Amino acid sequence: MMSADTTDPTSQSNYRQISTKHFSLDWSIDFHEKVIKGSITHELTVHTSDLKEVIFDTWDVVIKRVYVEGASCDAQYSLGEKHEVMGSALYIPLPAGLQPGSSVKLTIEYNTTEPGCKALQWLDKAQTHGKTHPYLFSQCQPIYARGLLPCQDTPSVKATYEARITSVLPALMSAIRVSPPAEGPVHDGKIVGQDAVTYVYNQPVPIPSYLIAIASGNLCYHAFEKLEGKDWTSGVWAEPDIINDAWWEFKEDTARFLAAEEELVGMPYKFGVYDLLVLPPAFPYGGMVRSFISLGLALLTGDRTLVDVVVHEITHSYFGNGITHADASHFWLNEGWTTYIERLLQQILHSPAHRGFSFLTGAKYLYDDLKLYEQRNKKYQKLQIEFEKGENPDDAYSSVPYDKGANFLLHIERTLGGLDVFLPYMKDYVKTFMGKSITTGMWKEHLFDYYTRFGGDDELEALKSIDWDAWLFGTGVTLPVPMEYDMTLAQQSYKLAERWSKTKDTSEFSATDISGMDANQIGAFLERLQSFDPLPVAHIDVLGDLYGLVNSPNAELRLRFYQVALLDPESAKSEQYATAALGWVVGEEDGMVKGRMKFCRPIFRAVFAVNKAMAQDKYQEHKSSFHPIARDLIEQVRYS
Repeated sequence: MMSADTTDPTSQSNYRQISTKHFSLDWSIDFHEKVIKGSITHELTVHTSDLKEVIFDTWDVVIKRVYVEGASCDAQYSLGEKHEVMGSALYIPLPAGLQPGSSVKLTIEYNTTEPGCKALQWLDKAQTHGKTHPYLFSQCQPIYARGLLPCQDTPSVKATYEARITSVLPALMSAIRVSPPAEGPVHDGKIVGQDAVTYVYNQPVPIPSYLIAIASGNLCYHAFEKLEGKDWTSGVWAEPDIINDAWWEFKEDTARFLAAEEELVGMPYKFGVYDLLVLPPAFPYGGMVRSFISLGLALLTGDRTLVDVVVHEITHSYFGNGITHADASHFWLNEGWTTYIERLLQQILHSPAHRGFSFLTGAKYLYDDLKLYEQRNKKYQKLQIEFEKGENPDDAYSSVPYDKGANFLLHIERTLGGLDVFLPYMKDYVKTFMGKSITTGMWKEHLFDYYTRFGGDDELEALKSIDWDAWLFGTGVTLPVPMEYDMTLAQQSYKLAERWSKTKDTSEFSATDISGMDANQIGAFLERLQSFDPLPVAHIDVLGDLYGLVNSPNAELRLRFYQVALLDPESAKSEQYATAALGWVVGEEDGMVKGRMKFCRPIFRAVFAVNKAMAQDKYQEHKSSFHPIARDLIEQVRYS
């Protein structure tokens, strides 16, 4: 299943000529050597005549053997020269006489490498929460699946798959568990960490390569209550010592959020299983959705204040996993739509004020990133980025596709006349493109076609009035149109920030200042403080102690406090707070590295401005604790 436009600039595969429709994995996880060994069998469909070879993307995999079904001997494959971003192309000759529509089946025996595979992070037992067994987890987005398996590593290709995973520790895949049963005895009743068990999975819904995922560790399962009338099930996976905390944190909202999403988009959830996996703290993202959501440990706050991250990942089941960007140039279609719908769900689940508040808080990160790219690479300020062949899409990873994209859709909604006009189109968009990979051009064409068929002259004129080039291809540190949001939930936060910015005597403040404010509003207060001149050192000391920010267990609040404290890199206590911030982010304080890029990247960037050597030395000391993807982006800080 392929998109109908362009060629992916990050892939060397010839997926336009031949593409995988299904693949089978037979893997064995070796925690001692830190590699996955086994094979992948591709079932491919030919699209062009006179095809002589299939080309797969790879990255530092060791090929043992390749054989094409029906051939009398092993295939004489070859590996191309390694590209610094795209890796090495794997060339496999095919039988002569293949015609469009023909099927080809071939098997590649191989193993991953360590430390070459950027998709995998192997944790020693000391790096886990329970500290009893090692841990493995993957992160293939955007172009790292090629280090986990030889494949056509582009979101333009979607395939179903099945897997047999043999491991001495419980293993999860981004698919439906066939055996042993998730709610049966842990590790099929065998000894965890000692006995090998084969886990069987099936993914009947075609997915892009970046959604292939594996995790293996000392994991157990706790199901959530099944909603009446729903075909899907939901629950949480975590290490035994935190499974009850994880279950409590998410049991009230996960299924409710997914049911609300189904009703909003007008289509049932089709992946069958919606499980959460709470990963060790090195996981580089807040969440990542497949048939299970990978969530960072930092989301377990004990008060459910960060569970709305699940709303974003649930929305990806439709916008991203369901309707997928054709290549990195159109990534904003995934994240812009997901962020827009996520915030609309905030209105449905809570109130219109919550929707406005979400846009408001997102704007801070958006404008920070737009300013950053003003200095580094202005083309990354665009929604639709013209990537060069072999350019790393992770270089453009920021809040721009999320928040600029969501604001673009909000602007279209408002220009058309509001939700009553826009939501019927959104449902048709989902119905039209579910299961497909699309470009921005395809989306825009469908948008105009919809209102040609079901709208009127007013809607079409409204669409024509939008400055499409400014939104899609414009650069700069502001949005093409000034956006206004509901400020209701931000008023207390903003007023308090203004008081702190103007007051010289801190004795007028008290802990009751933040009474009645939730964690998101306190976060907005700290974000607003960053828009004023840096606070005096004495104010920062009082701020941290008075509101409990200096030792807050909430990572979102701790990050924002350190950003306030380090706003002036030359203040008398900047090095003191830089030391504290580094100790927090590398886990010296509580044994848990803050591997989520939302936390570690800005901390290293802020400390780098205070003391370059301090930041570099601390990073080198703890480098192995961070995921390879996070390491690559942290190491770019020196160029910021």
